[in-house]
Amino acid sequence: MPSVVYLIGAGPGDPGLITVRGLQCLTAADVVLYDHLVHARLLRYARPDAEQIDVGAAAPQPLEEEAICYLLAEKAREGKTVARLKWGDPFVFDRGGAEALFLHEQGVRFEVVPGIPAGIAVPSYAGVPVTYPGGGDTLTFVRGHEDEGKTRASVDWTSLAKLDGTIVCYAGARQLPHILSALVSHGRPAEDSAAVVYDGTLPTQQTRQGTLAELARGVRDSDDRRPAILIVGRVTALREHLRWFDVRPLFGKRVLVTRPREQAAELVERLEEAGAEAVEAPMIRIVPPADYGPLDDACARAGSFDWIVFSSVNSVDAFIERLLQTPLDLRALSGVKLCGVGPATAERLARHGLKVDLTPSEYRAEGVLRAMAEAGDVGGLAVLLPHADIGRELLAEELRKQGANVTEVIAYRTVLAEPAGEGEPDIYRMLLDRRLDVVTFTSA
Repeated sequence: MPSVVYLIGAGPGDPGLITVRGLQCLTAADVVLYDHLVHARLLRYARPDAEQIDVGAAAPQPLEEEAICYLLAEKAREGKTVARLKWGDPFVFDRGGAEALFLHEQGVRFEVVPGIPAGIAVPSYAGVPVTYPGGGDTLTFVRGHEDEGKTRASVDWTSLAKLDGTIVCYAGARQLPHILSALVSHGRPAEDSAAVVYDGTLPTQQTRQGTLAELARGVRDSDDRRPAILIVGRVTALREHLRWFDVRPLFGKRVLVTRPREQAAELVERLEEAGAEAVEAPMIRIVPPADYGPLDDACARAGSFDWIVFSSVNSVDAFIERLLQTPLDLRALSGVKLCGVGPATAERLARHGLKVDLTPSEYRAEGVLRAMAEAGDVGGLAVLLPHADIGRELLAEELRKQGANVTEVIAYRTVLAEPAGEGEPDIYRMLLDRRLDVVTFTSA
């Protein structure tokens, strides 16, 4: 396949806003060059063997634009598929056009994958429709900063202030006070409605709403140095009726998730749907047993057991995976009764096409014993317990006391996760600074 450079718009923050096409190109890439503002979670969709290079202005070793262009061309000439992840949209107030032109001049094939611009997404997340009947007939996007560190945009403020419609302005912290005062001093009514949105589309999003005059005073006295999206126009008054993002039940809460990363996705997704910011810091990793022999032997004679008790989702996955690597398949379990401890374990068995015969109401060894005893005498029955290397022995001991023939096998091991590397959250510092609201523990 010929090499190609994909210029991909990653959206303005929320990783869920990347397009399907953008995700396809990202997962196919050999090399990923990304802006520092691109959400870190998007990088997990890259192939594990893909080279990842942070080229943003805030990167540890930022690259000049010309160097980025040459790097894109160089990687493509090596025969590699390159994904250039860019914040927002590559062709909206970004250097994507310059990079595309350079690639064209160098004879390097490229494709542009549009992204959702911040000027569209951020107002939507703030509950402001940028156009609305009666809100004016124009929509104007303004770049609120210039190159080379200039603090003032080259804008015809008089003409802009006279337009009857919505103005959406990308504004750096230094430019925002000037933009607000410039609009008022050039004829925009001081009582005109406006909103300033920081960290748009992220769980840390903050919105200030008021008149132009009120916002001008507020940002002038503020020490907030974050860039923002400024929205000016009658449509901002609709925010109180159309807010949806920042009124969710957990909005603004920062929740630490300690589950293994490969198993945390569902919890993280549900937390974020409720408005929380999920901070992933895996405390443990799930790894294979040191010796597969006992597990493989149990799988080979799976049909000889009367009961198999799965104490966790991990035990289900480990057992089924090894079973399917033998000459057998799920039909080997046709005469075996299955016990799943907890609804998540039962659900994971269901995903494999297996229905549980027993789900204890109490998710502990004592609850399993009680439920199995109520289901019938276990004396003389063959029971298999695939569990972790640090699993409790109480269940096996009590079943043996009741006359069961119990086989225990280590299906997986639980080990401490490696210390956080570069780019990972500094949990200790976050705790000291009281920047965590909730810590979740999903196992002992």
